[in-house]
This record gives sequence, C-alpha cells and structure tokens, in this order.
Amino acid sequence: MTQLTGRELTVDQIVDRMREIGRGLGDSDGVGVFNRMYLTVTELVRDRLAGAYFDDPGTVAELDALFAGRYLTAVDAAAGGRRPPACWRPLFELRAHPGIHPLQFALSGMNAHIEHDLPFAVVDTCRLLDREPHDLAADYRRINELLAQVEGEVRESLLPGPDALDLAGPLAHVLGVWSIDRAREAAWASVLALWELRRVPLAYGALGVALDGSVGMVGRALLTPLDGHAEAGPAAY
Repeated sequence: MTQLTGRELTVDQIVDRMREIGRGLGDSDGVGVFNRMYLTVTELVRDRLAGAYFDDPGTVAELDALFAGRYLTAVDAAAGGRRPPACWRPLFELRAHPGIHPLQFALSGMNAHIEHDLPFAVVDTCRLLDREPHDLAADYRRINELLAQVEGEVRESLLPGPDALDLAGPLAHVLGVWSIDRAREAAWASVLALWELRRVPLAYGALGVALDGSVGMVGRALLTPLDGHAEAGPAAY
C-alpha cells in the first residue's frame, strides 16, 4: 500500500518499461490490453509535460512516476510468483480467460489504477513535496481529462460491431458496473480521506485495506465472463 516503486524513474523511462512489458504479452492477454491503454495515457502525459498543459509539470512528473510505480509493482509481483494487491488480482488471475471481452480487461485495470492507486499516489506526492491535495487539484483534473479521452477511444475501438451483437446485452450489463466519471470522483474523495488520516496510522492502514478490497471486488465484477467466448481480439491503439 505504501510502496513507492517507480519514483526513481523518469516519465520517458516509464514509457520504455511499459513498452518492454507489452512486447512480452500476447494480443489476447488481459494485462497486455490494459498495458497498451495505459501506455497511451502515459505518452500523452509525457507530451503535455513538455508544453504548458499543466500548472506544475515537475509535480505532475513526480505524481506520474508514483502512479505508474504502483502498476509496475503489481506487474513485478505477478511475474515473480507473488500476489499483487487485491485491487489488481482479478486482472492478473483472469488475464487469459477466453470468455472475457478485451474491453472488460481494459476497464478492470483502469478501475484498479484510478480508484486505488491514484489516491495513494496523490497522497505520496503531497508528502514528498510538502504540498496539500488542493495544490494538485487543477493538474489532477487535467490528468483525468487525458484518462477519460483514452478510455473513450478504447471503448469505441473495442466495443462489439454488428457481427457480435449477441455479446452486446451481457457486455453492456457488465460494463454498467463502472463509470470513469464516478471513478474519478471516488478517487478524489479517497485522496481527501487518506490525507486527513495520514497522521493516524491505524485508521490510515484500515482505510487502505478496505479500499484495496472493495476496488478488487468491482474489478472482479467487471471481469464476469460473458455467455460464450469473446471472439474479437484487442484493437491496435
């Protein structure tokens, strides 16, 4: 819950690491589906850091490293035969299930990363740089805009076409479990709660465990296998 793996990496190094991870994963691997999506987000953040998109690019670069580090820690845990955090377990455990549509994998990963990892990354950034959450609020919203942009593109690219209408009903039902707008609002509420509890280790830890578990339950619901097998492979994005 408090690991800061990835902090020592630059955004360019994080992009390189994600590309390396992606090269080792097949097109149908659920982790690979999410990795491609997250790589796109990270490349957008990297490109915006070079311009005037963010109010405080240095703080955003720190946040991005801490944020990505939590995903990379989960990848390393699974690769090493260890259990990743509860919020990530459904994706890693079900990554090869043939009855799960690629969009389910993408959203399950976003669920874990936004609703669990992002709040802790914001709090860790504030602690390290002696900031308050409200100091990051404007750039937090800008990062969320990039996440929403990519999430919309991925939904459009991976949703079944006319030749897969038999999946549309069950898939729509499963995907109705999660909304990126609700996830972003919930993540910011978690930031504020964690920040208020940062000097009460027992309460902070209890909230962290509860958040990890509840996000994991939603992730598992998102990965409910559909009737039949999802035939369409992940689109290139």
